[in-house]
Amino acid sequence: MQKTYRLENLSCTSCAAKFEKNIRSLPETKDVILNFGASKLTVDGNVSIEELEKAGAFDHIRVYPEREKVVHMPFYKRRQTIETAISLILLIVGIAISFRTSETDPAAIALFAGSMLVGGYHMFGTGLRNLVKMQFDMKTLMTIAIIGAAIIGEWREGAVVVFLFAISEVLETFSMNKARQSIRGLMDLAPARALIQRGGELIEMDTEDIRIGDVMIVKPGQKIAMDGNVLRGESSVNQAAITGESIPASKEAGDEVFAGTMNEEGALEITVTKRVEDTTIAKIIHLVEEAQAEKAPSQKFVDQFAKYYTPAIIAIAFFVALVPGFVTGDWQLWVYQGLAVLVVGCPCALVVSTPVAIVTAIGNAARQGVLIKGGIHLEETGRIKAVAFDKTGTLTKGYPEVTDVYAQEGYNKDEVLKIAASVEAMSQHPLRAPLQCVFRRSTASRLLNP
Repeated sequence: MQKTYRLENLSCTSCAAKFEKNIRSLPETKDVILNFGASKLTVDGNVSIEELEKAGAFDHIRVYPEREKVVHMPFYKRRQTIETAISLILLIVGIAISFRTSETDPAAIALFAGSMLVGGYHMFGTGLRNLVKMQFDMKTLMTIAIIGAAIIGEWREGAVVVFLFAISEVLETFSMNKARQSIRGLMDLAPARALIQRGGELIEMDTEDIRIGDVMIVKPGQKIAMDGNVLRGESSVNQAAITGESIPASKEAGDEVFAGTMNEEGALEITVTKRVEDTTIAKIIHLVEEAQAEKAPSQKFVDQFAKYYTPAIIAIAFFVALVPGFVTGDWQLWVYQGLAVLVVGCPCALVVSTPVAIVTAIGNAARQGVLIKGGIHLEETGRIKAVAFDKTGTLTKGYPEVTDVYAQEGYNKDEVLKIAASVEAMSQHPLRAPLQCVFRRSTASRLLNP
């Protein structure tokens, strides 16, 4: 049995890989598809949410059913943010004491150690486990550097490095969450509940419970919740979110309507033709989410590069620490230089930058009505030399506007505007607003400049 879930607190690619590995190890799991960019999980097997959250307990990952609203914790309330803030406070106090006394002051060392533990305990746990298994990644690299700094007595430098790494993780999480929220915003285009006529009664129900053939009632000013055909009524429907049309389309009996579009004028009775997971807007959301999983060439290169880069940096750091140390005998200096190589050579920003940029770009484009089906296509836009546009309104403002008024003999411009605006005064036609606007502007101009 295949089920899809939404995830919260999925903060990094290495955490996602570990989470997926933990789920695959569950006895009832047949297959797992984890989309890090969209923070979405598909599991084939009889696995409960409790088991999934236990598999992600190492990173406090929360699991929600696909259609359930994900509870987003404010940035300042997140565990990572609070721990980083406490780490910074301890670091600042420790630096202040070390300047007044010395770096070897027991109080300063205790504060630096506390700052490292609060800001980096999660990193240390992962790094040590990876070190035992001889798996070298960013956290392994940082753990070696921090332990080495403590051994040679550079507590302040070690605390600063831990704090900077914690800040980078907080910013990474913040960036990824903002990108994911731009994708999840697409889900809010269609309402989660609708008014359905069944057995002579009007019942408001969740869209998941609506069946094909049900009659849905949509009042003026409401969004249409399901795809269907108009059974009774006439109205104009703003379909810009789905089709990109700048002017609302007239709808009458027999016309097709889409979930996520806005009914502007009259009440409509609509026969539902698709289930909620098969609507046009649901397919668009699915395509956008799938686009996150398709890695761009630059992202594939960075991932492959980081796989070999991290062990190479560790080898270079050992070489810098050992060889000159044997030659000069100044072990403290060269061990310190080797640790500096480890810290400076950490590929964290390199590995994180590409996926965050791609996910953010695809998500923001989707919110503006542009569907980019993968990072590879996003990168190709940088090589475009010519663009062809196939419809009116694409390059214009997207709404009608009165540009010129030509009066026949016997009428002047103001009289024509007055007559047109009077006719449109009680109408909800799309052209009413620009006419009224131009008339008011013309009248005001005449009063100010008689």
